[in-house]
Amino acid sequence: MTDTTPNRADAAGGADRGDADRAGAAGGVPPVMRSAVYRSPGDIGVEERPVPSPGPGQVLVEVSYCGICGSDLHMMIEGWGKPGAVGGHEYTGTVAAVGEGVTAWSPGDAVVGGESPRCGECRRCREGQPSQCERRSAPVDTNTGGGFARYVINDARSLLRLPDGMSPRVAALAEPLAVALHGITRSGMVRGDSAMVFGAGPIGALTIAALVAKGLGPVVVVEPGEARRRLATDLGATDVLHPAELETFPPWEPERQSPRAVDVVLECSGKKAAMECGFHQLRRGGRLVLVGAGIEAPSFDPNRMILNELSVTGSFVYDADGFERALDLLASGRLPVDVLIDPDDVSLERLGEAMQGLAEGRIAGKVMVVPGRGAPGPSQPRQGAEGD
Repeated sequence: MTDTTPNRADAAGGADRGDADRAGAAGGVPPVMRSAVYRSPGDIGVEERPVPSPGPGQVLVEVSYCGICGSDLHMMIEGWGKPGAVGGHEYTGTVAAVGEGVTAWSPGDAVVGGESPRCGECRRCREGQPSQCERRSAPVDTNTGGGFARYVINDARSLLRLPDGMSPRVAALAEPLAVALHGITRSGMVRGDSAMVFGAGPIGALTIAALVAKGLGPVVVVEPGEARRRLATDLGATDVLHPAELETFPPWEPERQSPRAVDVVLECSGKKAAMECGFHQLRRGGRLVLVGAGIEAPSFDPNRMILNELSVTGSFVYDADGFERALDLLASGRLPVDVLIDPDDVSLERLGEAMQGLAEGRIAGKVMVVPGRGAPGPSQPRQGAEGD
């Protein structure tokens, strides 16, 4: 197993490395780059934009691979985003230039995009719960995405070093895998507990794979789409059900239990109906973890919750060591990355097409975007696996 403990750089502070290091690799950084820009729901165009310069404590990364997240679909297909925005936060790449005060990174370093630094001072941060940082609305969320472009700016403290021997294509799974692992942490699941995962989309699939890799379960998956149902089976789910196969109960039967009742439900679709149905699949003392984000608010029967002592909790982003644990798990060989990642990587020009395929359920696996494909410049990652 790869030791990733020292990977996260304590990168800002100290003496300025000077203009030579900030200038980037031989040949320099070009003045403009290609970016996939959100215009309106489903309308994503490739535009040339100026390459940003890293400020103090920042790093400019040339993106190798960037995965398409469910939140990208919300922003760019469903219209949650702001016109002109560039999505993408599941990326790996190479340091192209560093800003003033950055001492731990140099041009040419292979990196994995990590989490936004939290304040480190509030009660929750001191307790090791950075996902609950009490100053999160303050300007501590510095990593705003932008991986669907040739270059992206990141806080130097957020980057992790690409583990030796790991493909950058595989390492691009680290961010969504860290999200999945945090959901499992929030569930309090232990060996002997049974689990039901609603939705086998980007996060749901990684949740299934992580549970199986950890030897937890049995793991039942609830998914209506045929392609994702096959994916769940390939990932090792004990059983894969259609939502129509599940029973829910009227409010006058609050103590009636589902014959399929489980200890933990991990809801990864963000759909109101799935959240409500998942609540009815809990055995007494069970926990429902809401991992997927959605607009429509669910409703839960308080009498069922009280009489059966059920818990409903949320899961947001990562554990304190989530990225390190995700990279360790990816390095262990216990995850079927060839099943998790779609075999066809896409260029920026095909980003909208791939997003539509994911939103419609025609594509089941994680789609990797290669911003350098089809663009002039230094070496580009080839399609498909490289050492994975």
